[in-house]
Amino acid sequence: MNDCIFCKIIKGEIPSKTIYEDELVKAFLEINPISNGHILLIPKKHHVNFLDTPNETIKKMYEIIKTIIYPLLKEKLNITGLSICQIGKDVKHYHIHLIPQYENDKLDFKYDKSKISNLDEIYTKLTNK
Repeated sequence: MNDCIFCKIIKGEIPSKTIYEDELVKAFLEINPISNGHILLIPKKHHVNFLDTPNETIKKMYEIIKTIIYPLLKEKLNITGLSICQIGKDVKHYHIHLIPQYENDKLDFKYDKSKISNLDEIYTKLTNK
């Protein structure tokens, strides 16, 4: 995709602060981070979303999170946890947000009742019960 910002980052047309890279994926610092060490992990081949991305690629991405990125963040930045999110609304190139959590940080995913449907209705829709 010629206009994809992540494809341009992969090609080196746009600079990035790369944390990890191999033949299949690239991990780099988010330029608008939610917390210190917020990383984006992307496949080098353009895939629009989770469903479009091959299982082997997704498996490799999670292996890299578990064996390389999470231990690196824990060792170097002393994180206490890691939120793994697949938001993907802005850039139509599959990516995973790796958002470090720290002791006493204010990072919170808060419940907002005004945005939530009735749980029984959701359950019925999902299970046909």
